[in-house]
Amino acid sequence: MGVALRDAGRSVTSWCRRHTIGGDGAVAAVRRGLRQGEPGTLSREQELELIDVLRGVHPGEFGLDEELWTRQSLTTLIERQFELTMDAGTVGAYLRAWGLGPREPRERACGLCVGAVERWVRSEYPAITRSAQEHAAEVYWIGRVRLRGTMPAADVISAVSSRGRVRFMITTPTVDPPLPRDFVLRLSGAEERTVHLIVDGSWPRNEWPRRLPRRIILHPLPSCGRPVAAA
Repeated sequence: MGVALRDAGRSVTSWCRRHTIGGDGAVAAVRRGLRQGEPGTLSREQELELIDVLRGVHPGEFGLDEELWTRQSLTTLIERQFELTMDAGTVGAYLRAWGLGPREPRERACGLCVGAVERWVRSEYPAITRSAQEHAAEVYWIGRVRLRGTMPAADVISAVSSRGRVRFMITTPTVDPPLPRDFVLRLSGAEERTVHLIVDGSWPRNEWPRRLPRRIILHPLPSCGRPVAAA
């Protein structure tokens, strides 16, 4: 019975994790009012090329003054790579199609975790925001989506601030990849800002980076397989 329960627990955790990283990211997704081939848009081939260019590299490698990719740095890269001028709104549409952008906490949970997440938002999240305000810190929600339609597969690891600013990187996934230490450190920036990072169910605790500077505080969003604090 004990073995069966453990196996069931692992299955639930695995299902929750697949739900989290399954995401809704899509290459060349249909966008309202935006059609491929129109002036100021990327063709499917250009979009796939852009994703490959972004894999595993950061803006600094292109001489851009950003620790991680943002809408602004991506706009500059598109102009350089394709000699194509795109406005910030159009670039934002591509990011939303890739599954990036502000989401409600319940949208970061699988169906089995929604209740736990809603209780956590009421009981735990207010203390995080208060601490961030006291220390002039930023709060980021960290998650991962897998883009559909790429070869090889591509994961987009993103951090969305409480103010709605998106910072991201694109990786080629491996089996059970850990939360990248470099990504977490870059959120603090060269200025070594204090940051509170809320990590969704894409990564269990044993896949978090260890021995981080004290200015980087990680908080687990409740998910299957994680113990949930009583409300």
